[in-house]
This record gives sequence, structure tokens and C-alpha cells, in this order.
Amino acid sequence: MEDKALVEFQKEGREASYSVGNIYFGRIKKLMPGLNACFVDVGSGKDAFLHYLDLGPQFRSFQKYLKQVQSDRKKLYPIAKATTMPDLEKDGSISNTLQQGQEVMVQVVKEPISTKGPRLTCELSFAGRYLVLVPFNEKVSVSTKIKSSGERARLKQLLQSIKPKHFGVIVRTVAEGKGAAELNAELETLLRHWESAITKVQKCTKTPLLIHEETSRTVGLLRDLFNPSYESIYVNDETVYHEVRDYVSLIAPDRVEIVKLYKGELPIFDNFAITKQIKASFGKTISYKRGAYLIIEHTEAMHVVDVNSGNRTKAENGQEANALEVNLGAADELARQLRLRDMGGIIVVDFIDMNQAENRQKLYERMCENMKKDRAKHNILPLSKFGLMQITRQRVRPAMDVTTAETCPVCFGKGSIQPSILFTDTLESKIDYLVNKVGIKKFKLHLHPYVAAFVNQGLVSMKRKWQMKYGFGIKVIPNQKLAMLQYEFYDTHGEEIDMKEEFEIKS
Repeated sequence: MEDKALVEFQKEGREASYSVGNIYFGRIKKLMPGLNACFVDVGSGKDAFLHYLDLGPQFRSFQKYLKQVQSDRKKLYPIAKATTMPDLEKDGSISNTLQQGQEVMVQVVKEPISTKGPRLTCELSFAGRYLVLVPFNEKVSVSTKIKSSGERARLKQLLQSIKPKHFGVIVRTVAEGKGAAELNAELETLLRHWESAITKVQKCTKTPLLIHEETSRTVGLLRDLFNPSYESIYVNDETVYHEVRDYVSLIAPDRVEIVKLYKGELPIFDNFAITKQIKASFGKTISYKRGAYLIIEHTEAMHVVDVNSGNRTKAENGQEANALEVNLGAADELARQLRLRDMGGIIVVDFIDMNQAENRQKLYERMCENMKKDRAKHNILPLSKFGLMQITRQRVRPAMDVTTAETCPVCFGKGSIQPSILFTDTLESKIDYLVNKVGIKKFKLHLHPYVAAFVNQGLVSMKRKWQMKYGFGIKVIPNQKLAMLQYEFYDTHGEEIDMKEEFEIKS
């Protein structure tokens, strides 16, 4: 969040696979000479895609080293003794380089998107906070965002002196000003990751095999995003809290106190007004300023955005000024939406037509300025003669899609429900069953905020009557995630208690 506005949102289930950065020891399943590429089996229903240009110049050296590693299962062949082979030709053919059934070490660079499987590369990298370790690459590169020539030279010289043979290093922006001890410690950690991965290859008897897994998404985000401007990091899971706190204590010991464990009764997203923003910011129609709104459509080939002035009051100084004002507001909101939804690929925006060239330039400059905060690589073209702006944005995972429309939790499309006035009677019967039949005396009942307000109203509220009748272990929690007549019971450990009857379950 920036200035209490949600600008980035990532959601991932615990069962999710194919994190970008994971390294597999896979097998070539099918060669595609027409595409100059191949499909690799990495252990999923969708075969992964590997293009010839993603093999990397040092591919032959790497493959020879892998054969040497696998030739002796007891003693690991040191990479320092690896034989260097000629670089791979840029205009070569996949058919002359790989064979069906061949084993390769690959890394995920793009998650599966739509019908496409994950995108792979053979140019492996192990990312840390300050450094990125690249096997079979002798170069030391320094981030272009480090502007000081003296600092760039210092970092390059330092890493040249401590890096092992047959390893390259990319120095990240946050390494600016760091000493030899910190950089060497991280380099040692990354080398251990490499040794662990190559040891798994040495002992591998069956492919495909996951040989290196990226850090948890939470730690990975902190590694890439953490900066001194952070004021607070709230976590509502104790295990993840300790994980985050430990990581922050490593990278910024003086800022560890900003990591806080959230223990509030309200759901964490409700407490920080995130739930409402999610429901308002996702979906097809996005209102942003005095009646103006965006229409966002996601297609197979691109994302399409239409800007509409809606029913806003026209500017006194004419249509041109009105169009400019609406378009500038749209540029602000669109830049936020691109980050929020993580929209990638081609984005085409249909702004309201403007006749004056200076206004079109203002809009272009405003869009470029807004996109400076975006970490993803992007390119913005000026407005075309049709009033369209074309944007390309790096895409490594599917666009975030949150369904904001609520399915009726009562009828599930059947069109008829029990009388809503009897809803509280139904709740009381559930509470009675839970307390007197199941024997659970302490629990939380989550309700829609409007219903929760009704249950809590009055000096002797309905909640108080329930507590006096069934015990004071009953707590009523408003939850913005729930629909009007939806309810959820949770025990003291935060686990949901399923109290739904057969007629309440979607058929």
C-alpha cells in the first residue's frame, strides 16, 4: 500500500507450483524444429517450453560438466575443474544441439499462462538480496541504477576478487554501499544453494526432479521489494511472522521492529480497508474520478482498456479541457491497475479523443511519470492518430484476476430462499447445536457487517441474549468478505467449523 491506496496485490495458494526461479532436472520430451525449440518434461501435465536462444552461450560447457558430475555418484566433480567448451552459435538449430530423451538442467522464467506451459531457460541464476549468482558465466555486472562510477568500480573489483572460477555475479541495486563481509556472506550462501542443487543432480536416478526451490513467496517479495521507506509489515500467521522477522533481521537488523504480528478480531484485510479496495478495484468497470470510469477487458492476445467520462459535469472551458482532465485521471488509475492486477503483454488503451497535440503530449508524459514506480519492464508509445496508446509490460505470471461479483450464498441461483427475517433464528439454531450437541463452547461467528450490526444493536442485543443463553464464549465478527446472508463459524484456533446443511450447499 502507498498512501493507504492498494497498489500491488498477489495471491497464491499453498498448493501452487511453478514459482519463477525454481530449477528442475528435466528430460527433453519433443523437439520442434519449426519453432527452433523443444518441450521439456518437468513433472506437470503441461510440458514446459524451451527455445534455442534460451539455452545460453555456455550450454555445451554446462552439459559436459553435468555428464562429469553424473559419472561419479560418490564424489562431486568440482566446477573449478570443468572443461570450457566453445560458445553456442546464435543461429544454430535445436535439432543439432539437443536430442529427444536428453536430460537438461532448466529454470522457470515464466509461470504457465492460459494454455501455455511454463517458459524455461538453461542460463541458471541464484538470486539473493545483494547478488545474483550465475554458473558458467565469468562476468561481473553491476546494476545500471547504481549511478556512481566510483561505487560501480569498487563493487566490480570486490566481486572479481572473491568470486570462484566459472561463476558470474550480477550486483543488485541494494548492494550499493555494502562492505566486503556482507557481500561475501551472501555469496557463500548462494554457492551453498548451487552445491545443494548439483548434488541432487549427481544422485538423481529418475527425472524429472525439482532440485532447487525458490524461497517462499513472502520472503521472495521482501527480498525484491524491501526498502527503507517501509513503515510497517503486518502478518496474521505466527509461523510466517517469525519467518519474515528472521529475514528482516538479516537484511536490516535496525528495522526488525516494523514487522508486527496482527492479532485483531477483524480479518486483517478488513482492518486495513483492503477488502473494500479489492472489491472496488477489480472487475470489469473501475470508477475513479467524479463519474469517470475505465472498462478493462482481458483477451487471449492482449488487455484492452476503454476510458469513459460517464455522467461527470462538463468543464466550463469546453470539451477539449474535459477530455484532458478525464484522460489524465485515467492515466493515474491505469498505472495503479497495471501494478495491482500485474497485467502483462500488450495493453491497448482507448483514451477520449483530443485535438490538440500539446494535450496528447501531456497525457503521454503523465503516463510515463506514473509508470516510473513500476518494477516490471515496460515500454509506452505516444498516442496514435486513432487516439490509442500502446503499452507493453513484462509478464512472468498470469494477470491477477479477482472475481468481485458475489454468488448468492443462500439460493445458489435457484431463485428462491427461506424468509430472510428468519435468518437470525437459523443462526441461533446453529449456535444451540454447536454448544449443546457438539460441545464447542467458544467460537467466532463471522457475518456480513450489516447483519453483524443488527445482531449487536441495542442495550440488550441479540448477541448478548445468545451469550446469556449459550455462554460468553460466543463472539460476533463483521467480515466484509461475506455476502449479506452468509455466515461462517470458526473455533479458537482459527479453523472453520462447517455448519452448512445439505440445502445450503451448491448443487
